[in-house]
Amino acid sequence: MRATLGMFSLRALEQGESYGYAIIADLEANGLGTVKGGTLYPILARHESAGLVTVEWRPGEAGPGRKYFSLTDLGRSELERMRVQWLRFAANSDAYLSSARPAGTGTP
Repeated sequence: MRATLGMFSLRALEQGESYGYAIIADLEANGLGTVKGGTLYPILARHESAGLVTVEWRPGEAGPGRKYFSLTDLGRSELERMRVQWLRFAANSDAYLSSARPAGTGTP
């Protein structure tokens, strides 16, 4: 999961801005497991540094404020690049796992 969390966090923002807890809930609701804030927030900070997301701090109405994250145009392009690579990888993996191979034909 950690290897794909960067891509999935960008995907969670594809439909619009969101904040950390909502991203975590979205990932979990889609069967991607439970992600801790201590794992997600450094990834979002790297995305911000790379220009993939923007961050806006908003005061809370009845509690603490929240950081809202939004994809930039660069972030959308990067997500699409990652998506194409992922789909190719998944298709190759599926083909490899599904194919019948005679014993002893693999290479080290």
